[in-house]
Amino acid sequence: MNIAMIGYGKMGKTIEQVAVSRGHHIKLKIDLNNLDDFNQINFNDIDVAIEFTGPHTAYNNILKCLEYKTPVVCGSTGWLEHISDVENKCKSSNGSFLYASNFSVGVNIFFEVNKKLAQLMEGKNQYDISIREIHHTQKKDAPSGTAITIAEQILSNNTSKQHWVNDHPSSKEELYIKSERIDPYPGLHEVTYSSEIDEIQIIHNAHSRDGFALGAVLAAEYVANRKGIFTMKDVLGFGN
Repeated sequence: MNIAMIGYGKMGKTIEQVAVSRGHHIKLKIDLNNLDDFNQINFNDIDVAIEFTGPHTAYNNILKCLEYKTPVVCGSTGWLEHISDVENKCKSSNGSFLYASNFSVGVNIFFEVNKKLAQLMEGKNQYDISIREIHHTQKKDAPSGTAITIAEQILSNNTSKQHWVNDHPSSKEELYIKSERIDPYPGLHEVTYSSEIDEIQIIHNAHSRDGFALGAVLAAEYVANRKGIFTMKDVLGFGN
């Protein structure tokens, strides 16, 4: 495949290494230094775009890819108030779009375990639930998009919490997400169910960015010849 990388920071460079190792070509690299290259002509021979920028640029970048009839995979977080607009644009243009708060295969398995555990703990009110996430100091958003996904899965499957907070909770109905920024952490996510007599934890601890990069390339391979709106559950065959 011919891939356009939109955002060429540490994550973009890791994705490039993985993509090349799988026989793909990075035909175009867009960053702050060459924004004029983000145009229709340069996208004419692009099979798929992988977007990893930030919360303030992702939305417009995705819309441009859809306008150029280029399937787009997005890993930027912090912009999801606009996702319904993107999905509508994707449908109206018969495009291809895949968003994930985290592309790691391991994290997506963790998501499935998280949902199941939340269901099992429904009604076990002696347990309080909390989330902890650690990332490197350059991460622009807190809590992480992955932590928000984890929180929303818990809220959808366990009625003991009503909404999440990123500060110390003021009531038992608030689900606490503790965010820490420590270099050079690639990413740790931890869910804890704690009672006076015991504690249950599930943890995903990334050793490097390679797992995220591989998942992003797998997602790009999946959407390149498909039309529609997809998630990592589609890529990994988890079903509904």
